[in-house]
Amino acid sequence: MFKELNHLDELSRRKFIQYSAKAMLGVGLASTSNNLWGSQIIGKPTAKSVIYIYLSGGMSHIDTFDPKPGWEQQGPVQTINTNVAGIRVSEYLPSLAKRMDKMAIIRSMTSTQGAHEQGTYFMHTSYEQRGTIKHPGLGAWLNTMSGKTNSTLPGNIRIGGSNNAPGGAGFFDSKYEPLHLGDPNNGLPYIKRHQSISEIEMQERLAIAQMMDLSFHQKYPSKKVQAYSDVYDEATRLMRSEDLQAFDLNKEPQSVRARYGDTKFGKGCLLARRLVEHGVRFVEVTHGGWDTHNDNHELVSNLSNPLDQSVSALLDDLHLRGLLEETLVVIGTEFGRSPKINVNSGRDHHPKVFSCVLAGGGIKGGQVYGASDESGHSVAESPVTVPDFNATIAYSLGLPTDKVVYSPSGRPFQVAHKGQALTGLF
Repeated sequence: MFKELNHLDELSRRKFIQYSAKAMLGVGLASTSNNLWGSQIIGKPTAKSVIYIYLSGGMSHIDTFDPKPGWEQQGPVQTINTNVAGIRVSEYLPSLAKRMDKMAIIRSMTSTQGAHEQGTYFMHTSYEQRGTIKHPGLGAWLNTMSGKTNSTLPGNIRIGGSNNAPGGAGFFDSKYEPLHLGDPNNGLPYIKRHQSISEIEMQERLAIAQMMDLSFHQKYPSKKVQAYSDVYDEATRLMRSEDLQAFDLNKEPQSVRARYGDTKFGKGCLLARRLVEHGVRFVEVTHGGWDTHNDNHELVSNLSNPLDQSVSALLDDLHLRGLLEETLVVIGTEFGRSPKINVNSGRDHHPKVFSCVLAGGGIKGGQVYGASDESGHSVAESPVTVPDFNATIAYSLGLPTDKVVYSPSGRPFQVAHKGQALTGLF
């Protein structure tokens, strides 16, 4: 064992010794300025990438992952058994019910934000929205702290939703901003060299532009100016990369595409799988429309169909390809919906309690964490804050949740604020 230890780098040796000391002696090494991992990380994480399914608008927990049979305002939705004894979900999720052994449902999520913009910002950053600063999202934290695994592809990609949605680079360098793809069918637009311009001419134009910018870069050697040059460099590398095929869904057999479904969301999930397969660290796929103030049950039923089909196909695909243990699949939303049905047959915003789901990335499937009360109104057991949830995602990725990073203005921040990871889920 000691012979092999000599071949490890200094950081790996220190991590090994620290883990051994804690495991055998119940003590830890004193922290130093070179401690990159933080006190919470003592084991080897299994997640390398994240596919974050974001249900924009506020998914009704009562009608999906936390049904309340017998509750007078449950409505017409019935509960069904899953492939794990004792865990039941809504009838709107029959395929996911058969894959419950791969998932962990958190039924005791709670948020302090009850409006869409603020709730979405909080869910993506772990910080309340402020006018004076923009906080980074998890994708930016991951790529800043852990780096890219594919040097030519972006490390942070958002499929669907708004280009200006929260969870971007924040106060980090602009190169950590997510690349936004509005429609997964279109792949990566504007990436091919125009047919009227030869490769030689393109290189000449880039050289002229670089020469013209040189004096400006020398006069203003700031990070923002350098980031502008980095965009050019990364774009030209990407144009020549064989990994561009990752964005082309036509590379997939028709049978695979059919399993994901012929919807924009389904194609987004398939594209997400292709991207993480090619080394993209963080992919968010937005599935909007969950703001069900009117006709809640009809809308949730319709919205659940692609969610159920596409995420089931995604879990199967990742499992069969041996990628599930190294890919954390997240189903998140900004808040839940009220147990009480309003006069428009809808449910209103309800941040007091809601549900989220984790799968893969070292998560032990077939479990439920926490509980809401009998009507789904409040947390009854083991409350989980939004920062706790994000700390759990960070923990799965091996990110140091207690490491302090300073913004350009000198203010201290952490990847999940003061959240505590739910290590018992692993």
